[in-house]
Amino acid sequence: MPPGVIVLLLSLLLGLQPITTDLYLPALPMLTADLNAPMSQAQLTLTALLLAFGISQLVWGPLSDKFGRRPILLVGMAAYVLASVASTLAPSMVWLIVWRTVQGAAMGAGVMCARAIVRDLYSPVQGARVMSKGLSGLGVIACLSAPLGGLVTELLSWRFALLAPAFFGAMALMVVALRFEETAPQKNPPPLRFGTLMTSWQRILRHPTFLAFSALSAASYGGLFTFLAASSFVFIGVLGLSKTQYGMVMFINSVAYIGGTFVCRQWLPRFGVRRSVALAGGLSLSGGTLMALLTLSGWVNVWSIMLPQLLFMVGHGIHQPCGQSGAVGPFPQSAGAASALNGFLMMVCAFGMGFWLGGHMDGTVLPLTLGIWFWSVLIATSAWTLVQRHGV
Repeated sequence: MPPGVIVLLLSLLLGLQPITTDLYLPALPMLTADLNAPMSQAQLTLTALLLAFGISQLVWGPLSDKFGRRPILLVGMAAYVLASVASTLAPSMVWLIVWRTVQGAAMGAGVMCARAIVRDLYSPVQGARVMSKGLSGLGVIACLSAPLGGLVTELLSWRFALLAPAFFGAMALMVVALRFEETAPQKNPPPLRFGTLMTSWQRILRHPTFLAFSALSAASYGGLFTFLAASSFVFIGVLGLSKTQYGMVMFINSVAYIGGTFVCRQWLPRFGVRRSVALAGGLSLSGGTLMALLTLSGWVNVWSIMLPQLLFMVGHGIHQPCGQSGAVGPFPQSAGAASALNGFLMMVCAFGMGFWLGGHMDGTVLPLTLGIWFWSVLIATSAWTLVQRHGV
């Protein structure tokens, strides 16, 4: 495949995540009111999706090692489109949670295969640079998702905001069907045997490089998820922004993330992976600490949150390509299983944080700001210790 096709494919597959999560965030308060549901149930439309997303990768990964990436992508993308349409038609919050869960499971096929494809085609260091290009595409999609979701919700309704991912999934399915060529180096029958699969997982989970980079990517994603899960209630409900204004907040957030992926590509050849991650850890910790201190001191407005958040997101744009490619790097023959475990660990952190937020959103900004501070400390700790000892 030409390099441009690979980057386009990675951008679409990785972009499933922001399309599925970010685009409907401006509609979250409205759909909660329209479906007459408590905030805790509304949070489940996101956390249940992400839990299914994480768990499903443990299935999709070995299947893709056995049958190849292409058939898994075709099945997963078709299921994603169907679940997206069903979510739009959900008559109650319970049914919306059910279909969002199915949607998350199907999304796992696309995102997991994207990470595995990078390892199929590139060495770990090259993979970090290629992954950063794909994640730049993800950032552009994320830039458009929240403003589009806010505009669609304002002009039409929240149901149309839930329908948009179906069109995006159909486009990804078309690219896979027409342009994607199989990348798995060889079919690997043993992973579907339970004993062999458990042995493979244990081998991956015991590898210090996998653990170091998975800790980094999981902590970084935990911070991002905290912002995604709580920001609509904070910026719209507490700070009084309109849905369109909130969409612009998310746009700015995504621009900072794109900037981080560009910085990543500049730093990697100059500093290498370990030093790049260490520098980015300083950005993450500075952003999280500043955000917490400003809000604890009583200075609470849009910019007291967003300026530190921009620092955090630049760091996130460096940690994710390095973390995701680094975790899969030692396992060229079982890239699907390693990618699946890495994705699963990220989603476990997200689900745990979402569960905590569901019970602690108290009408203030503190659950958001202190949550991001917590994750920034873990990011810096991982970047400055584990990755330095065991990174590539």
